[in-house]
Amino acid sequence: MWPIGAIALLATIGVLVRPWRLPEAIWAVAGAMLLVALGLIPISAAGAAIARGSDVYLFLIGMMLLSETARREGLFDWLAEHAAVRAKGSSARLFGLVFGIGVAVTAFLSNDAAAVVLTPAVYAAARKTRADPLPLLFACAMVANAAGFVLPISNPANLVLYGGHMPPLGHWLASFAAPAAVSIAVTWIMLRLVERRRLAEPCASAVEPRPLPVGGGVALAGIAATALLLLAVSAFDKPLGLPTCLAGIVTAAIPLLRTRQSPWPVLRAVSWSVLPLVAGLFVLVGALARTGLIDALAAALAHAAAWSVPGAAAIGAAVMGFGCNLTNNLPAGLIASGAIARAHPPVLVTDALMIATDIGPNLSITGSLATILWLAAIRREGEDVGFGRFLKIGVAVMPPALIAAVGVRLLIG
Repeated sequence: MWPIGAIALLATIGVLVRPWRLPEAIWAVAGAMLLVALGLIPISAAGAAIARGSDVYLFLIGMMLLSETARREGLFDWLAEHAAVRAKGSSARLFGLVFGIGVAVTAFLSNDAAAVVLTPAVYAAARKTRADPLPLLFACAMVANAAGFVLPISNPANLVLYGGHMPPLGHWLASFAAPAAVSIAVTWIMLRLVERRRLAEPCASAVEPRPLPVGGGVALAGIAATALLLLAVSAFDKPLGLPTCLAGIVTAAIPLLRTRQSPWPVLRAVSWSVLPLVAGLFVLVGALARTGLIDALAAALAHAAAWSVPGAAAIGAAVMGFGCNLTNNLPAGLIASGAIARAHPPVLVTDALMIATDIGPNLSITGSLATILWLAAIRREGEDVGFGRFLKIGVAVMPPALIAAVGVRLLIG
């Protein structure tokens, strides 16, 4: 049905371009509401599409509460001061520190956490050292996607694409450890090359670290406990959203109760607009699924796999890598999951699609939820990056990383 495709396309363009500088969520929600108003998707189907993202919403709420608590309690400033000392006046060294920490945060907390939790700390470090913040902020955004398949929990899109049934950890590491390492290395090299002039500038190093405030220690403990909790929950193949949300609520509540503060300032500071944005995207994808798109993709996938498994893996990864930038990788992962369930392609093809779902979003601002969260975080700090500026970096970074990672997975077999 062409009207559904047209509305989905216009809504996606609105999210990308932000006409009249209106928030991205408005365009996604407007597209979803228009589909319902015109009867192109029943209200019940739209509600089911929104409900499908419930685990994602809970996960995001928890992570945003953790981030806001860490910011308010001085954890980010404390981390920034220590990073400034270790950088020793070198912007390039500070860039390497940020990238390495980003890999660890993404691997053990998820790429959304890297965007929500790490980005404010990195901006604080740039402010402390008087370094150009943009190369460091781009490192946060790019590593959040490039390292998104180190572990099964490193990206919620992994769970979406595998339909809630993740491969065992041993199989995961055998399949993805080498491609993930290559993805991270190539992303670092390309971003370092693109930003080499900015990173050649010195930064300040005369920073005296202060002791970590008590509230900051609570936030740090909460983040560490959340990482351990996610690993444990993932090992039992259970949803991550509710545990993360509860961890965020508890971590936020402890400093507030200790100092008898109102929770409203914390709640007001959270970027709640991300939730309707994601819900709107799920409705748009739900409507596209009713057009027969998933059946057509499944048929194409099965035909390509019958022709050549490596060829199907490579072509599927290319289509997925660029395609997830049109709808965001979470909804795109839902579409791919439906196609995989119908086509039953070889594991190699499914793995290539998963790699592309993680790396592909480094092309554009709206490619992944992590990047949208990153954009919201830097806007709060007074920075902004337009679609064209991000695309310029993404074109240089994403394709080489995707080709290298999928190539290594094909070599592993």
